[in-house]
Amino acid sequence: MSAWPVFVINMDENTDRMSRVTAELSGLDIPFTRFSAVNGRAIPEDELARIYDARANARRARHPMIAAEIGCYLSHIALWRRIAAGDHQGGIVLEDDFTASDALPAVLDALAGDEGDWEIAKLFTLNKDQRLLERRPLVGGSEIVVPYKVPTTTLGYAIRKGAATRLAGAALPVSRPIDEDHKHFWELGLRVASVMPPPLQFSESSFEDGSIQSARRRTSRLRGGAKLAQAWRTFRYRLRYVAGLHWHRLVKRAR
Repeated sequence: MSAWPVFVINMDENTDRMSRVTAELSGLDIPFTRFSAVNGRAIPEDELARIYDARANARRARHPMIAAEIGCYLSHIALWRRIAAGDHQGGIVLEDDFTASDALPAVLDALAGDEGDWEIAKLFTLNKDQRLLERRPLVGGSEIVVPYKVPTTTLGYAIRKGAATRLAGAALPVSRPIDEDHKHFWELGLRVASVMPPPLQFSESSFEDGSIQSARRRTSRLRGGAKLAQAWRTFRYRLRYVAGLHWHRLVKRAR
């Protein structure tokens, strides 16, 4: 049983995912609370204009945000507020397209009691051979590490109460997907760690049904000048990101 509350973000229509996650977490003896995900497609236009900054998106992001990405971000913000208002010193946020290893219960308990200098600890990374700045034992065969690059995706993470409070207060209006904001940790003053080996992986269902990735593919079939404009935007985004990352990891950290 985790010392911090565990929340699972789940769209109401994704009942198969929820059934699978329920069985998996129950089998690991991890109690959790289901959080009904925000449906970005159902947000009224006047509300969307308040919560999504399209001009900032054009300056800061690779792509215009799609409805699923906005809804995803709003779901995480709602849970940050809930963790910030709760009685625990942190919380665990999971998206419903994961599969967990047997190490997950011990990892969650260890993170809740850990005194390391991190605010978010990611439970998944696509890059198993990532460059690390720091590493130390966490529990069993797991380590807590500081990666040079913050892992993409928010499949699962632990977040401390202070960070949840700060991020919830500064998140709106959104202009980039949540995982891209986490990757730009220096803009948020965010200290991000990872657990290795990761106790979460993507489930097979994440590649089969209506994920953000599949929604993005459906809206990214550009042609002609629009395709060239998107290529330039992507190049500009990557250049700024790489420059910012290396500055804060190599130069600023060395001072």
